[in-house]
Amino acid sequence: MNILFVMIGGFLGSISRYSIGEWIHSGNGFPFATLTINLIGCFILGWFLTYAVHARKVTHKMTLLIGTGFIGSFTTFSTFSVETLTLFQIGLVGQATLYVFTSIIVGILLTFLGHKLALSRKSEAVEE
Repeated sequence: MNILFVMIGGFLGSISRYSIGEWIHSGNGFPFATLTINLIGCFILGWFLTYAVHARKVTHKMTLLIGTGFIGSFTTFSTFSVETLTLFQIGLVGQATLYVFTSIIVGILLTFLGHKLALSRKSEAVEE
């Protein structure tokens, strides 16, 4: 039964990824769509997993649906890797380097911010 939750989340995540990718155009060759999608995913996963652990109201099945299924298919390391390699191969070394560092540094920062947001909501709920 768990695989059904991963499958549903994966379906919704991949459709969302495709839709956002179509909406955000990368006109100058820089992969803005993938960068945006991956950074959004970092924030959501950081928030969601922290919330799930601390709220204890999120079932294992919902964690599979949202964390593994949706976010797992919404973000992708393979696309990031291919786009980075392509930028290097066509001689856009500066853009490739910017892409890698932005993805990693801002990704970790957004994961942290999502985590902190979930913790702040937990403390607000305790005060009420």
